[in-house]
Amino acid sequence: MRLVDRATRVLPQPWRSIIDWLLTIAIAVAVVLAFEAEVAKPYRVPSSSMEPTLHCAKPATGCTADSSDRVIACRICYRFESPKRGEIVVFNTPPAAARRCGTGGVYVKRMIGLPGDRVHEDAQGFIWIDGKRLSEPYISATRRLEDTTWRNHTWLVPPGEYFMLGDNRGGSCDSRTWGAVPRSDLIGPVEATYWPPDRISIR
Repeated sequence: MRLVDRATRVLPQPWRSIIDWLLTIAIAVAVVLAFEAEVAKPYRVPSSSMEPTLHCAKPATGCTADSSDRVIACRICYRFESPKRGEIVVFNTPPAAARRCGTGGVYVKRMIGLPGDRVHEDAQGFIWIDGKRLSEPYISATRRLEDTTWRNHTWLVPPGEYFMLGDNRGGSCDSRTWGAVPRSDLIGPVEATYWPPDRISIR
């Protein structure tokens, strides 16, 4: 900054103030962009696959809110800790998602299966992990009844990959359709909902 100070001394006072403000703004923007790129990044919930845990905006099919939830994913968390079952995670989808769901890219789902898990959906829509029924208080009885496509199916999660399901099981195109997600494609767990104001929460 000393070089900047020396350079601006020869300028008239109004210009010195303008340059100081411009530098301050530039530094602030750079810090925000670096934080977003490396630490936390905002995402909009585009579909009803996580309803009612995360809302999308009407009139899209299955959406219940007037505006979509905006969430923040921790981009650095999985550098320091292992992914945990039950976390809501932002991730890049495998190529098969675009072919089978109509769109690929970045999804947000709940992490259900860990590497090596045997995931089974029974005749009533309950999920079992290695022979033990998974407690899922976030799935209502109505949503479970709507989930009929994958009854009595079993999936083995490959090493280093994770099995993702939407909370709106009957309206979610997820790992049951396009397979597990490699750890390298995990962006990070959702840490907070920051929009709309009445939905602000920390997870």
